[in-house]
Amino acid sequence: MAEEPGTAPGSGSRTVKECEDMIRRSLRTPMVRFLRENLEKAGCGVSENFFKAVNCDKSIAGGYVRGKGIMVCSNHMNIQDDVNQVVAHELIHAYDDCQAANLDWADCAHHACSEIRAGHLSGDCHYKRELLRGYIKLRGHEQVSSTFLLKLYT
Repeated sequence: MAEEPGTAPGSGSRTVKECEDMIRRSLRTPMVRFLRENLEKAGCGVSENFFKAVNCDKSIAGGYVRGKGIMVCSNHMNIQDDVNQVVAHELIHAYDDCQAANLDWADCAHHACSEIRAGHLSGDCHYKRELLRGYIKLRGHEQVSSTFLLKLYT
């Protein structure tokens, strides 16, 4: 990931500065506040500088890196809800990293488990979000979403 100002070519991308503002707004949402409070209770509090807006070379929305924090890819964000979703998802990874004594991110099974947790708990697998992605199956969408995530990481 490249950490440089501005936007990459493409529709709907945000500047790093715009994304930083969106991250600050996301820190006030109920879900993100809840996750940060529970990280703090677990002994792993995070400050505002734990979150960074960056331009990403890869086609990803963001990521959590142990010891570095959460990066949100400004050039892949379109609306505030995108940022809220990425921040919540990555905070769940941070929580898993904080709580699981033997979590090995290089172990595909460990990584897949955290992805499935983050997908479900952050709302990534909510049926409305799945419908917006073009998946029109109303029943059993969570199993399909979890199976898809599991196949990605194993």
